[in-house]
Amino acid sequence: MIRKPKSEEYNSFYEPYVSKIQEDNVLDVLKEQLLSVVDFFSSISEEQAEYRYASDKWSIKEVLNHLNDAERVFSYRALCIVRGEDKPLPGMDQEVYQKNSRADMRSLSSLIQEFVTIRKSTLSLFDHIAEQDSLRTGLASGSSVSVRALAALIAGHYLHHIGIINQKYL
Repeated sequence: MIRKPKSEEYNSFYEPYVSKIQEDNVLDVLKEQLLSVVDFFSSISEEQAEYRYASDKWSIKEVLNHLNDAERVFSYRALCIVRGEDKPLPGMDQEVYQKNSRADMRSLSSLIQEFVTIRKSTLSLFDHIAEQDSLRTGLASGSSVSVRALAALIAGHYLHHIGIINQKYL
């Protein structure tokens, strides 16, 4: 089990993501999202996936690409911390990542399939982390963060962005 983290286990910047999680077992949320995220994005047409609600905002494809990138980064951080890395882990400039992603040149279905592959890998990692090891902390993006907080950030990040898509894109 990976329990929902306490607020002192992550930077307050991430509170909007963590606060979206209602369940105590974050691993259950991650597993449930394997189906719900696929269902959500599969209900969007290719034409809708290219929509931007403002000229300076990401398309739906780019949002899903961002979610995929962030999940990879957060999972990598969790791996490093749980394995005992004591060096600070770098931040992620989401705008630079997005600029170099070419996400809008891809099909929505390829981004969905990428999500499935990444999430299965994430679940494989977290499925094998003992509860006491999920409390380990490290330094990432200049702030202390626990392994279980990183799991919660992954889950909550999806909930946050799906809410924005529902509110501003669809």
